[in-house]
Amino acid sequence: MQRPGKGKTPRRHGPKKTSNTEKDPVGVYCRIRPLGTEYEECCVEMISNTTIQLHAPDGLKANRNGEYKETQYSFKNVFGIKTNQRELFEDVAKPLVEDLIHCKNGLLFTYGVTGSGKTFTMTGSPGEGGLLPRSLDMLFNSIGPLQAKRFVFKTDDKNGMEIQSQVDALLERQKRESQQSVPKTSSSRQKADPEFADMISPEDACKSENVDEDCCYSVFVSYIEIYNNYIYDLLEDAPFDPIRPKPPQSKILREDQNHNMYVAGCTEVEVKSTEEAFEVFWKGQKKRRIANTQLNRESSRSHSVFIVKLAQAPLDADGDYILQDKNQVNVSQLCLVDLAGSERTSRTRAEGSRLREAGNINQSLMTLRTCIEVLRENQMCGTNKMVPYRDSKVTHLFKNYFDGEGKVKMIVCVNPKADDYEETMLVMRFAEMTQEVEVARPVDRPICALAAGRRHRNQAFRDELSRRLEERGGPSNADDPALLNQLIDSLPALPPCELVDPADDQTLPRLIEILEKRHRIRQMMTEQFTKTSNTLKSMLQQFDSQLTSKENYIHDQRGKLGEKDKVIANQKMEVERLEKKSKMLEYKIDILQKTTNIYEEDKRSLQQELETREQRLQRELSERRRMEQRMQGMVTDTRLKWEKECDRRVNAKQLEMQNKLWVKDEKLKQLKAIVTETSSGCPTERPEKPERPSRERDRPTPKKRSASPSALPMAPPVHPRHRRSHSAGGEKWVDHKPSSNLDLDTVMQPIIPNAIKVSTPNEKALSKCHKYVLRHQELASDGEIETKLIKGDVFRTRGGGQAVQFTDIETLKQECPTASSRKRRSGSGEGPTQMDDIENRVPMASTSSGTGYQKRRKP
Repeated sequence: MQRPGKGKTPRRHGPKKTSNTEKDPVGVYCRIRPLGTEYEECCVEMISNTTIQLHAPDGLKANRNGEYKETQYSFKNVFGIKTNQRELFEDVAKPLVEDLIHCKNGLLFTYGVTGSGKTFTMTGSPGEGGLLPRSLDMLFNSIGPLQAKRFVFKTDDKNGMEIQSQVDALLERQKRESQQSVPKTSSSRQKADPEFADMISPEDACKSENVDEDCCYSVFVSYIEIYNNYIYDLLEDAPFDPIRPKPPQSKILREDQNHNMYVAGCTEVEVKSTEEAFEVFWKGQKKRRIANTQLNRESSRSHSVFIVKLAQAPLDADGDYILQDKNQVNVSQLCLVDLAGSERTSRTRAEGSRLREAGNINQSLMTLRTCIEVLRENQMCGTNKMVPYRDSKVTHLFKNYFDGEGKVKMIVCVNPKADDYEETMLVMRFAEMTQEVEVARPVDRPICALAAGRRHRNQAFRDELSRRLEERGGPSNADDPALLNQLIDSLPALPPCELVDPADDQTLPRLIEILEKRHRIRQMMTEQFTKTSNTLKSMLQQFDSQLTSKENYIHDQRGKLGEKDKVIANQKMEVERLEKKSKMLEYKIDILQKTTNIYEEDKRSLQQELETREQRLQRELSERRRMEQRMQGMVTDTRLKWEKECDRRVNAKQLEMQNKLWVKDEKLKQLKAIVTETSSGCPTERPEKPERPSRERDRPTPKKRSASPSALPMAPPVHPRHRRSHSAGGEKWVDHKPSSNLDLDTVMQPIIPNAIKVSTPNEKALSKCHKYVLRHQELASDGEIETKLIKGDVFRTRGGGQAVQFTDIETLKQECPTASSRKRRSGSGEGPTQMDDIENRVPMASTSSGTGYQKRRKP
């Protein structure tokens, strides 16, 4: 008896090498379901077999002011409303079943809005079987005659696979049959359940041609659902208690020793035919949670996962029994996932438990989209962000597939009616993003060291032995009683051996003769059998030598093929590097293009704003020019008006000053007459009032007068012709005359020789001079302009600048002699007094000094 071995579950042997593995993008397909009625508005149009176009509904355009435009999306393949289930299976699921037979994993899931046909695509209906029954049918059609006996392969509780001997498997079968817990395999399609008997017609049956006949196979299925982010086993046989029913227990996810995720405690059923496998599926399907909503009469309220696990092990060198080596057992699995549809509660009007189910469904789908987005960003941008697989049971269960444990394919189901337009847009964006994610290509399983064709050679040897034994007339099988009886009957018949007479001497010699004859025939048959066996042995030895030479030749060819594979692998790595670089450059170009578009939009907006501001500036400038012209006209009119008024006032002031001068002359004459009369001691008659003296008579007797007019009667006043200002000296002056000062055109003007005239004081002018004078004009109390000369000394400050300290102020005042009111002094007497002809100057200068003021200017 051979000892049973325990098989591993790894799909890959050895450490993972993600850097050197080839990658394939996730295969995303699109299927469009027909409309419910002919009068419904359609928003999806199939452009080609790889492109669809979405049209915004008319009502949505009116509400959004034409914001939505026609958008196109590309897929690996698009299946229209006329595509049947067989065509979909041939293109999508058939390659995954072939990979399953060749020890490669696969994941296929349907995605879409509620009511878009996901369950129909996966399960189908009578006469139109979906992807799941067709996959099971193709699998069993391919490995049907190569399956091992039941219970030769046995699953354990740690996602592993055990292998038992034929005797242990037989004992296990007898034990299960005694318990009547093993369902009997249907022998034909006619005995199947009528609910799924006509799922697949015989014309649609297909099989894989590249099946390894030197292996034995066994299929295990399990069925789970993820409801409200909890995992439940749909095949679990829970005891029914009508009094106190218990809710189903949720399962947990665990990680095996090879870092593969599995559902702990999940029921795995070994099946031997398509009908048996679909019967197990239908048993779990009846337990799945389905409810009626506003949008779908049979809406799936959970994500269902049907797992097909295929275990295979090679035969021994003789091709009779399964090789009892745990390292040679390979396990592959195919996961068929029917995701619940995303839905909006505003449309389904869900409440209570339905609302909670919808929230959990949308949350799990959102986590799936987030994981796909992070994977895409890590692959395209070279980042190493953590993918949030653990946020949802769906993504946590299938994280190994996205990490490179098998092929991943997705079928996007689309309902073209206009009510689902916005949800369909979100589905299309997710599908477009998923196509950019790449998954590592699974490696091929290691080739068994035993010679290929062992089962075929063993069967051929048995057939040839049976044929030759039949030709020789011998039994083809010594263990067969019928053949043994036939061989005995071919020998000479024995005579009657009954002795009635003691003296009978004929019966025994005749019996001896016949026995000797039969002995000779047996010896001849033995010699012939020995000769035939020797011939067969020589033929087998010849075949072995030829096989050895062929194997050596194959080994050499494999070495050459390995070298070629290395070259091809290097070239593929280079191509992959270039493709990755090209994708990175395309991504950068896309980013730069988007940035350029943003900058162009900003540029256009800024140009528009600039043009608007320029137009507004032009309007303001034109308005300003018009205002300036109007103001210039007003200024001109006002200036002319004030010039006339100033001329009038100047004339009036001149007349007033002349009158005042005449009055002073009269007073001086009277004072002179009084003084002369007093000194002579003889009274004189008061002369009549003289006329105003002429100013030309006063000029021959000019005398210098003091800065301030004296009031002493003994010092007659003089009218000097010209008086020099105190500012005139040998030092250099800064003559500061503001531009706002007016020219008075008077006779006496301050004349400062060797002066630098400025309108605004500056550092350069102050540094060259020692004195400073400021001409300041202001209006006096009598309405005349009064000029003040503010003088000061210039000195250097510590900071290197120039400062002015004011020391003196001179005042120049102009009066008109023809004043409007003439007053006499109170002590002048009753009549006019004789006075000398004295001319008083019109401008009077008074000098006053006080505390100095400083004016500083820093460089």
